[in-house]
Amino acid sequence: MALFVLGDPHLSLGAAKPMDIFPGWNGYVERLESNWRKLVRPEDTVVLAGDISWAMRLTDTRHDFAFLQSLPGQKLILKGNHDYWWTTANKMKEYFKAQGFDTLHLLHNNSYSVEGYSICGTRGWLFDVDEPHDEKVMNREIGRLKMSLDAAEPGQEKLVFLHYPPVYTNASAPEIVATLKEYGVKRCFYGHLHGTAIRFAVQGDVEGIRYKLISADGLRFCPYKIT
Repeated sequence: MALFVLGDPHLSLGAAKPMDIFPGWNGYVERLESNWRKLVRPEDTVVLAGDISWAMRLTDTRHDFAFLQSLPGQKLILKGNHDYWWTTANKMKEYFKAQGFDTLHLLHNNSYSVEGYSICGTRGWLFDVDEPHDEKVMNREIGRLKMSLDAAEPGQEKLVFLHYPPVYTNASAPEIVATLKEYGVKRCFYGHLHGTAIRFAVQGDVEGIRYKLISADGLRFCPYKIT
């Protein structure tokens, strides 16, 4: 079994918001499917780090989630800033069950044990330059991250998956970074950055934590193999 990660697929199979209009996103669904099927086996696990679907309502995600369901492997899904369809965990689990989406699972206030690692994560929060810092949102995300980390299996390395980057050129979410250090996290994967912003992504070891950008276009629409 292997563990993969990919963020920001921005699927719009049931919504009128194609990503093909952006540079580098031409034919992205076909490219993603082709790469996925070459790499991922049914027994593998893929973490999808937010911005899964452009759908506005949960019921409008059906085509996007049916596409993911058709791909090999188990999928662990966390929330991104554009996942407007996201509702309560119970409603989403009920919807997945009703639709037969049995390979889709929520990474939300919990943790999963995969290949000897504890998979932890949340959306995170890195305030954009044109947005005010929201302390309430930050505290909520810190709480969710800690709940996820507390749910980790004792003795397993904690791998953290976020949607927002916890560090960025000339900006950071110090509360997130402090939490990672508090729990001894050594590896953190994040998405959210696209296009020209990718060049400013902080990657590699920073103060004992190894960061990796895993947004779909940053990975050329190819799931990144962790183990």
